[in-house]
Amino acid sequence: MASNGKYGSNPYAPSAPSLPESYGQQQEPQYYSTTSSYRPPASNYYGQQYSQYGSGYGQGSSYSYGQSGFPPGTDPAVISSFQMVDKDRSGFIDENELQQALSSGYQRFSLRTIRLLMFLFKNPGGSLTVGPKEFAALWSCLGEWRTIFQRYDRDRSGKIDLMELRDALYGLGLAVPPSVLQLLTSKYEDGSGRRVELNFDSFVECGMIVKGLTEKFKEKDPRYTGSATFSYDAFMSMVIPFLVSYN
Repeated sequence: MASNGKYGSNPYAPSAPSLPESYGQQQEPQYYSTTSSYRPPASNYYGQQYSQYGSGYGQGSSYSYGQSGFPPGTDPAVISSFQMVDKDRSGFIDENELQQALSSGYQRFSLRTIRLLMFLFKNPGGSLTVGPKEFAALWSCLGEWRTIFQRYDRDRSGKIDLMELRDALYGLGLAVPPSVLQLLTSKYEDGSGRRVELNFDSFVECGMIVKGLTEKFKEKDPRYTGSATFSYDAFMSMVIPFLVSYN
Protein backbone atom coordinates (compact mmCIF):
# COMPACT_ATOMS: atom_id res chain seq x y z
CA MET A 1 0.00 0.00 0.00
CA ALA A 2 1.31 3.42 -0.83
CA SER A 3 1.13 6.21 1.64
CA ASN A 4 2.65 9.62 2.02
CA GLY A 5 2.87 9.49 5.78
CA LYS A 6 -0.92 9.12 6.00
CA TYR A 7 -3.20 6.15 6.01
CA GLY A 8 -4.44 5.15 2.62
CA SER A 9 -3.66 2.75 -0.13
CA ASN A 10 -3.28 2.27 -3.84
CA PRO A 11 -4.20 -0.97 -5.59
CA TYR A 12 -1.67 -3.76 -5.30
CA ALA A 13 -0.06 -5.27 -8.35
CA PRO A 14 -1.73 -8.57 -9.22
CA SER A 15 -1.34 -11.04 -6.38
CA ALA A 16 -0.70 -13.90 -8.76
CA PRO A 17 0.59 -13.85 -12.33
CA SER A 18 -1.26 -15.67 -15.06
CA LEU A 19 -0.05 -19.19 -15.64
CA PRO A 20 2.26 -19.23 -18.66
CA GLU A 21 2.03 -21.84 -21.36
CA SER A 22 5.29 -23.31 -20.12
CA TYR A 23 3.90 -23.70 -16.57
CA GLY A 24 5.77 -26.38 -14.70
CA GLN A 25 9.03 -25.74 -16.49
CA GLN A 26 11.87 -23.81 -14.91
CA GLN A 27 11.04 -20.12 -15.05
CA GLU A 28 12.73 -16.87 -14.29
CA PRO A 29 10.96 -15.51 -11.17
CA GLN A 30 8.08 -13.11 -11.76
CA TYR A 31 8.49 -10.03 -9.61
CA TYR A 32 6.13 -7.37 -8.41
CA SER A 33 6.46 -4.55 -5.95
CA THR A 34 4.46 -3.85 -2.86
CA THR A 35 4.45 -0.74 -0.79
CA SER A 36 3.59 -0.49 2.85
CA SER A 37 1.85 2.28 4.77
CA TYR A 38 4.66 2.48 7.27
CA ARG A 39 6.93 5.50 7.05
CA PRO A 40 9.66 4.91 9.60
CA PRO A 41 11.59 7.72 11.23
CA ALA A 42 15.31 7.91 10.63
CA SER A 43 15.98 6.15 13.92
CA ASN A 44 15.15 2.55 14.74
CA TYR A 45 11.69 1.42 13.77
CA TYR A 46 9.39 -1.59 13.71
CA GLY A 47 9.26 -1.69 17.47
CA GLN A 48 13.02 -1.84 17.91
CA GLN A 49 12.58 -0.14 21.26
CA TYR A 50 10.62 -3.26 22.13
CA SER A 51 12.79 -5.66 20.16
CA GLN A 52 12.40 -8.28 22.86
CA TYR A 53 8.74 -8.69 21.91
CA GLY A 54 9.17 -11.80 19.89
CA SER A 55 12.14 -10.49 17.94
CA GLY A 56 13.50 -13.46 16.05
CA TYR A 57 10.85 -15.46 17.88
CA GLY A 58 13.30 -17.16 20.16
CA GLN A 59 15.71 -18.37 17.49
CA GLY A 60 19.37 -17.53 17.11
CA SER A 61 19.83 -16.74 20.79
CA SER A 62 23.33 -16.54 22.27
CA TYR A 63 22.26 -18.21 25.51
CA SER A 64 24.34 -21.04 26.89
CA TYR A 65 22.28 -23.98 28.05
CA GLY A 66 22.44 -26.30 30.97
CA GLN A 67 21.71 -30.01 30.86
CA SER A 68 17.96 -29.33 30.96
CA GLY A 69 18.14 -27.38 27.70
CA PHE A 70 16.77 -24.24 29.35
CA PRO A 71 18.79 -21.01 29.55
CA PRO A 72 20.54 -20.52 32.89
CA GLY A 73 18.31 -18.58 35.26
CA THR A 74 15.05 -19.78 33.74
CA ASP A 75 12.23 -19.57 36.27
CA PRO A 76 11.71 -23.04 37.81
CA ALA A 77 7.96 -22.60 37.26
CA VAL A 78 8.59 -22.33 33.50
CA ILE A 79 10.71 -25.49 33.52
CA SER A 80 8.07 -27.27 35.57
CA SER A 81 5.31 -26.25 33.18
CA PHE A 82 7.27 -27.73 30.27
CA GLN A 83 8.27 -30.93 32.02
CA MET A 84 4.74 -31.50 33.29
CA VAL A 85 3.38 -31.90 29.75
CA ASP A 86 6.41 -33.57 28.18
CA LYS A 87 5.09 -36.96 29.19
CA ASP A 88 7.36 -38.99 26.88
CA ARG A 89 10.45 -37.05 28.01
CA SER A 90 11.39 -36.40 24.39
CA GLY A 91 12.45 -32.83 25.17
CA PHE A 92 9.86 -31.47 22.74
CA ILE A 93 6.16 -30.69 22.99
CA ASP A 94 3.41 -30.51 20.38
CA GLU A 95 0.53 -28.04 20.04
CA ASN A 96 -1.80 -29.76 22.51
CA GLU A 97 0.96 -30.04 25.09
CA LEU A 98 1.89 -26.39 24.55
CA GLN A 99 -1.72 -25.37 25.07
CA GLN A 100 -1.77 -27.28 28.34
CA ALA A 101 1.59 -25.90 29.49
CA LEU A 102 0.62 -22.27 28.89
CA SER A 103 -2.64 -22.78 30.79
CA SER A 104 -0.65 -23.18 33.99
CA GLY A 105 0.89 -19.72 33.79
CA TYR A 106 -1.34 -17.63 31.52
CA GLN A 107 -4.65 -18.91 30.30
CA ARG A 108 -6.02 -21.50 27.92
CA PHE A 109 -5.19 -20.15 24.48
CA SER A 110 -7.21 -21.18 21.45
CA LEU A 111 -5.62 -23.78 19.20
CA ARG A 112 -5.55 -21.14 16.47
CA THR A 113 -3.24 -18.96 18.55
CA ILE A 114 -1.26 -21.98 19.70
CA ARG A 115 -0.61 -22.99 16.10
CA LEU A 116 0.58 -19.50 15.28
CA LEU A 117 2.93 -19.58 18.26
CA MET A 118 4.16 -23.02 17.19
CA PHE A 119 4.98 -21.68 13.74
CA LEU A 120 6.83 -18.66 15.14
CA PHE A 121 8.72 -20.52 17.86
CA LYS A 122 9.17 -24.00 16.36
CA ASN A 123 12.50 -25.69 16.98
CA PRO A 124 15.13 -25.21 14.26
CA GLY A 125 15.12 -28.95 13.53
CA GLY A 126 12.16 -28.50 11.21
CA SER A 127 9.45 -30.42 13.04
CA LEU A 128 6.50 -28.45 14.34
CA THR A 129 7.44 -28.87 17.98
CA VAL A 130 8.83 -26.64 20.71
CA GLY A 131 11.89 -27.47 22.78
CA PRO A 132 13.10 -25.98 26.09
CA LYS A 133 14.93 -23.10 24.42
CA GLU A 134 11.92 -22.09 22.34
CA PHE A 135 9.49 -22.62 25.21
CA ALA A 136 11.46 -20.30 27.50
CA ALA A 137 11.56 -17.62 24.79
CA LEU A 138 7.85 -18.06 24.05
CA TRP A 139 6.91 -17.82 27.73
CA SER A 140 8.97 -14.64 28.16
CA CYS A 141 7.52 -13.15 24.98
CA LEU A 142 3.96 -13.76 26.19
CA GLY A 143 4.80 -12.04 29.46
CA GLU A 144 5.92 -8.97 27.57
CA TRP A 145 2.80 -8.99 25.38
CA ARG A 146 0.71 -9.23 28.54
CA THR A 147 2.45 -6.15 29.93
CA ILE A 148 1.53 -4.27 26.74
CA PHE A 149 -2.05 -5.57 26.90
CA GLN A 150 -2.48 -4.41 30.48
CA ARG A 151 -0.98 -1.01 29.65
CA TYR A 152 -3.53 -0.32 26.92
CA ASP A 153 -6.53 -1.95 28.63
CA ARG A 154 -7.20 1.43 30.18
CA ASP A 155 -10.64 0.62 31.56
CA ARG A 156 -9.36 -2.66 33.05
CA SER A 157 -12.12 -4.60 31.33
CA GLY A 158 -9.86 -7.48 30.38
CA LYS A 159 -10.41 -6.61 26.74
CA ILE A 160 -9.17 -3.97 24.32
CA ASP A 161 -11.07 -2.37 21.48
CA LEU A 162 -9.90 -1.40 18.01
CA MET A 163 -8.50 1.97 19.07
CA GLU A 164 -6.63 0.47 21.99
CA LEU A 165 -5.20 -2.19 19.68
CA ARG A 166 -4.10 0.54 17.28
CA ASP A 167 -2.38 2.43 20.09
CA ALA A 168 -0.71 -0.72 21.41
CA LEU A 169 0.71 -1.61 18.01
CA TYR A 170 1.76 1.97 17.41
CA GLY A 171 3.58 1.87 20.74
CA LEU A 172 5.61 -0.98 19.28
CA GLY A 173 6.43 1.10 16.22
CA LEU A 174 3.82 -0.63 14.04
CA ALA A 175 1.70 2.03 12.32
CA VAL A 176 -1.13 -0.13 11.01
CA PRO A 177 -3.74 1.58 8.79
CA PRO A 178 -7.36 1.53 10.04
CA SER A 179 -8.44 -0.52 7.02
CA VAL A 180 -5.94 -3.24 7.89
CA LEU A 181 -6.94 -3.20 11.55
CA GLN A 182 -10.58 -3.53 10.54
CA LEU A 183 -9.76 -6.51 8.34
CA LEU A 184 -7.59 -8.07 11.01
CA THR A 185 -10.27 -7.85 13.70
CA SER A 186 -13.32 -8.59 11.54
CA LYS A 187 -12.94 -12.31 12.25
CA TYR A 188 -13.85 -11.61 15.88
CA GLU A 189 -17.21 -10.02 15.05
CA ASP A 190 -20.13 -11.97 16.49
CA GLY A 191 -22.83 -10.57 14.19
CA SER A 192 -24.46 -8.50 16.92
CA GLY A 193 -23.21 -5.19 15.53
CA ARG A 194 -21.41 -4.41 18.76
CA ARG A 195 -17.87 -3.09 18.59
CA VAL A 196 -15.14 -5.71 18.48
CA GLU A 197 -13.20 -6.22 21.69
CA LEU A 198 -10.22 -8.56 21.99
CA ASN A 199 -9.24 -10.64 24.97
CA PHE A 200 -5.58 -11.41 25.63
CA ASP A 201 -5.63 -14.52 23.45
CA SER A 202 -6.92 -12.60 20.41
CA PHE A 203 -4.60 -9.68 21.13
CA VAL A 204 -1.58 -11.98 21.06
CA GLU A 205 -2.79 -13.49 17.80
CA CYS A 206 -3.25 -10.08 16.14
CA GLY A 207 -0.01 -8.70 17.51
CA MET A 208 2.02 -11.69 16.38
CA ILE A 209 0.50 -11.59 12.90
CA VAL A 210 1.30 -7.89 12.44
CA LYS A 211 4.77 -8.07 13.93
CA GLY A 212 5.64 -11.31 12.18
CA LEU A 213 4.63 -10.08 8.73
CA THR A 214 6.33 -6.74 9.36
CA GLU A 215 9.56 -8.51 10.26
CA LYS A 216 9.34 -10.51 7.05
CA PHE A 217 8.69 -7.33 5.06
CA LYS A 218 11.70 -5.67 6.67
CA GLU A 219 13.96 -8.39 5.31
CA LYS A 220 13.09 -7.18 1.81
CA ASP A 221 13.18 -3.48 2.72
CA PRO A 222 16.48 -3.00 4.57
CA ARG A 223 16.43 0.77 3.98
CA TYR A 224 12.93 1.16 5.45
CA THR A 225 11.57 2.91 2.37
CA GLY A 226 8.06 1.46 2.73
CA SER A 227 8.25 -0.63 -0.42
CA ALA A 228 9.80 -3.93 -1.42
CA THR A 229 10.04 -6.25 -4.39
CA PHE A 230 9.14 -9.91 -4.07
CA SER A 231 9.08 -12.86 -6.38
CA TYR A 232 5.68 -14.53 -6.41
CA ASP A 233 7.12 -17.59 -4.67
CA ALA A 234 8.77 -15.47 -1.97
CA PHE A 235 5.56 -13.54 -1.35
CA MET A 236 3.48 -16.68 -1.01
CA SER A 237 6.08 -18.33 1.20
CA MET A 238 6.01 -15.28 3.46
CA VAL A 239 2.23 -14.99 3.83
CA ILE A 240 0.85 -18.52 3.62
CA PRO A 241 2.38 -19.79 6.91
CA PHE A 242 0.51 -17.07 8.78
CA LEU A 243 -2.75 -17.95 7.04
CA VAL A 244 -2.29 -21.68 7.65
CA SER A 245 -1.49 -21.05 11.31
CA TYR A 246 -4.56 -18.85 11.52
CA ASN A 247 -6.99 -21.70 10.90
